[in-house]
Amino acid sequence: MFTYTEKKFTILFFIIVLFELLTGSRESLQTVHYIAKPAIVISLIFLFLKISDSLSKPIKNLTISALVFSLLGDVLLMFTETSEHLFTLGLIAFLIAHIMYVLIFLKHKNTKISPVGFITLLLIYATGLFYLLKDGLGAMLIPVVVYMLIILSMATSAFLRKNNVNTLSYNLVFAGAIFFMLSDSILAINKFHQPIPWSNISIMITYALAQYLIILGILKINVTNSKV
Repeated sequence: MFTYTEKKFTILFFIIVLFELLTGSRESLQTVHYIAKPAIVISLIFLFLKISDSLSKPIKNLTISALVFSLLGDVLLMFTETSEHLFTLGLIAFLIAHIMYVLIFLKHKNTKISPVGFITLLLIYATGLFYLLKDGLGAMLIPVVVYMLIILSMATSAFLRKNNVNTLSYNLVFAGAIFFMLSDSILAINKFHQPIPWSNISIMITYALAQYLIILGILKINVTNSKV
């Protein structure tokens, strides 16, 4: 299912995530945290560059773009206490990253399946989330709504890959998209509704899992169909 390189990387990746969680929850290690957090996506960039030879050039370029904009978003969101504008810029960076992922996923869209049921579930979820957030959004109302629509589009495009890629690739990418929605939801509730205990841990774990699963899923596009 996973190559030796991928297995070794998985161990390293979760050590990096653990290091980020440790440095992110201790004020005395805040300086080191500025290195630890970007290291999560940087490590995925190195993995992808190393083992993505079998992928088409458009998919490789879009994936690298998604990771680079994710990295930019990570860096910007670390400095939001300095300026609130950096949160908006971070939001834009992640929005672009999500668009890159949508473009990748749509390359394997299965036109024979209907997304209506899945989209209905997403809209119910998004409506409930928006109800929680709306009173605290203020000037961020439109940017947040646009962002929500884009991430719902990413989840939908991940769903639409079903039966057009192998089972392993589909399951990894789809799970990653759901974790991305969960991570962004926790972040939004914590910022615009009310603080969530240990939110930094839950946000980072779900975010790291999202990126890890999506990248591994993209790398598995060309493998022989297999069950997970």
